Amino acid sequence: MTAFPKKIDLKLGRPLYIGSVQKLYNVPGHPDLIISETSSGGSVFDVGTIFSIEGSDTGRAAFRHLVFQELQDPKSWKRLSEKLAGKGKVLQKDKSGLMDKVLAGFVKTGAPTHHVGMVECDTGKVHAKGFPCDLSNLTLIKKYKVEKPVLKNVMGRHFYDYEKFHHIDRNVIPLEYIVRLGVTTGSSILRKYDRLSDADKKAYLNELGVGSLSPWTRFDPPIVDLTTKYEPEDRNISRQEASMISGVDGDTFTKSLIMAILGAYMLQQIFDGMGLTLWDLKWEIARDGKKLLFVDTIDTDSVRVTFNMKRKDKSYFVHFNKQAMRDYYKIMHSDWYIAVNEAKKIAAQTGRSFTEVLKEGQARKKYAGTPVVDKDFLTIQTEKFLMIRSYISDNTQDLKKEAKRIADKELDYYVKSGKIKEYEKLNSR
Repeated sequence: MTAFPKKIDLKLGRPLYIGSVQKLYNVPGHPDLIISETSSGGSVFDVGTIFSIEGSDTGRAAFRHLVFQELQDPKSWKRLSEKLAGKGKVLQKDKSGLMDKVLAGFVKTGAPTHHVGMVECDTGKVHAKGFPCDLSNLTLIKKYKVEKPVLKNVMGRHFYDYEKFHHIDRNVIPLEYIVRLGVTTGSSILRKYDRLSDADKKAYLNELGVGSLSPWTRFDPPIVDLTTKYEPEDRNISRQEASMISGVDGDTFTKSLIMAILGAYMLQQIFDGMGLTLWDLKWEIARDGKKLLFVDTIDTDSVRVTFNMKRKDKSYFVHFNKQAMRDYYKIMHSDWYIAVNEAKKIAAQTGRSFTEVLKEGQARKKYAGTPVVDKDFLTIQTEKFLMIRSYISDNTQDLKKEAKRIADKELDYYVKSGKIKEYEKLNSR
């Protein structure tokens, strides 16, 4: 077992990566490790940092630390295995026995991850288990190579060459594994399905392995939807194409799909403690020889989770994740949202970065400028992070009343704004 430092030097120097919600740094004296520093900034529709939610920096890092501790803990997997093993449950439905085999390994040793621990901001002390008295926005992770496919152009068209991924190791597999426990109005698979002809819809359902698609319904078992990771825009791809570009053999690719599903069940087990329902999430997986590991971040930017409630004979699904911000922009600033989608279409046809296209259009006054988020709405999002933080500090408390209070407050915001009908179209049944 690799021994990791109990304390690190926080003189980190310049970041090696600056993203919309985090910065990554090399760790002095430890070339195999990286520090992640989460920010309170937020991004939607891949446009970069355009808003800030107070407390979300430590909230995201703390939730990430909680999730990876659970993934690494054999006892958590034992509790989950008992839930999945009953009559008619997923372990019985998997006739291959592979899910049971992978789960049994996790029950014995925990799931491999790249996560090392949370780092105290003032002392550099590393908490592999548990939390510091003051939550930090710094986490320590093992380093895995991030390689990008090569863009090729031919006759004015382009494609991406993934050949190198078949000859490297200790790298992040160039895929996003989107595990769907159900379908919401914001799901990309539902948008794609609605655009298809009747004949194509049937073929698409067969590809997904489901009988139908409608908003706010659950899948049993979950499905894994795959997209590219390192192209300018995430591109939905079939399992066949994903297997080819992953760079791993068929058995290893199959195991990665099972890992993604089991990881989703683990996340739902965590959210159960907050009275929240998980709909989908994104995983990234790295390979180290034949070993596969959960990597990257997992927080409220990479899951879709709701508090489900009744109000005036309607069922409402209030998001406790980034989807709340996406819906805010769609409802309150629809002209900007339309501009973003138009820029993405142009970028997809040309191979250019869509943010470049968007900024050029905004400079020419063709597209609406990037809007400023209402402070009252941001306050509601801050309260969601505070609720999650309170769960982290004491996971024995019943948070359903607090979740409902926050959900009611968000619904009231749209009522007062005269936009409740638009909200209901997206998030009610």
